[in-house]
Amino acid sequence: MSRNLTSALVDDLRARIVDGRISPGERLPSESSLIAEHGVSRTVVREAVARLQAEGLVHTRRGSGSFVLTPPAAPGGTSRPVRTLQDRRRLLAFRTGVESEAAALAATAREEHQLARMEDALARSEEEVDNPAASLENDFEFHRTVAEASGNPYYVDALTGLGPAMITMPPRRLDGAPGGGRAARVAAEHRSVLDAIRARDPLAASAAMRAHLANSRWRLEAEAGGSGPSATAPENG
Repeated sequence: MSRNLTSALVDDLRARIVDGRISPGERLPSESSLIAEHGVSRTVVREAVARLQAEGLVHTRRGSGSFVLTPPAAPGGTSRPVRTLQDRRRLLAFRTGVESEAAALAATAREEHQLARMEDALARSEEEVDNPAASLENDFEFHRTVAEASGNPYYVDALTGLGPAMITMPPRRLDGAPGGGRAARVAAEHRSVLDAIRARDPLAASAAMRAHLANSRWRLEAEAGGSGPSATAPENG
């Protein structure tokens, strides 16, 4: 009976995460709330959270609760889940090809209102650096606007299909110190992309996007506990 109750709770919480009712970076309902809502024991709640952790959907931080890691899929977006480290590696490889070319095209086709939207996404990222859910949305908005500025709707479709799931929400993004170095590095990389697009320099824009995504791969490997590339490798990516 306990196993059935646990499965039912896991199914409910998983559905709420996937459809976006609980956003990435947000806290799961407290143990007491889940006990009252579902009429289950504390043991059932803890078993359910442990299973969600095993699926890579949540991260539990001692003394603070459990937080959502995996973003919800975009409506009408890709049906392929992004769960494992290998999935992330493959997704970054795909993004590198697509987004580097999109950035190059954006440097020649961008319009002023698109530059303004990129700038706004960067500004909001800096203001909301301690809010993981908002940070993820701002990150995705920046990349999607670069694709839109390319003037080619297929690039927009590709990123819209991936949705915010293409942006990694690792445990360290929740555990790190507020305003940590990771956020500052990502912001600087985004700024390099924007500056090259604003300067109408397609080669620099492509190189800046490629370097940013290579650095994202390096951070992914570091966060996964692997050795990753050398410190200088991402810049040559």
